[in-house]
Amino acid sequence: MSLPEVQLWQALRGEKLGGLKFRRQHPIAPYVLDFYCAGARLAVEIDGESHEGRGAQDARRDAFLLDQGIRTLRIPARDVLNDLTAVTDHIHREARSR
Repeated sequence: MSLPEVQLWQALRGEKLGGLKFRRQHPIAPYVLDFYCAGARLAVEIDGESHEGRGAQDARRDAFLLDQGIRTLRIPARDVLNDLTAVTDHIHREARSR
């Protein structure tokens, strides 16, 4: 896992985020999600430099997941590094809105 993924996992694991249960590296064939909350049917993807120029691929992936009833929340890696609290607050709000 990248540094932003490690930091976010530390904030999400063990139901620390309002009792929500997240899994990391969760497979939904043919993809592997960075983080997944089954209760909210929410995928959280951390987009770092490797996602630059992959907008079309990411859009296809997000559409596939949406067809499965899973909403994708894409978060820039720099946001995790710069303000983890704001990121976790955002994830919590999105998960609870489901």
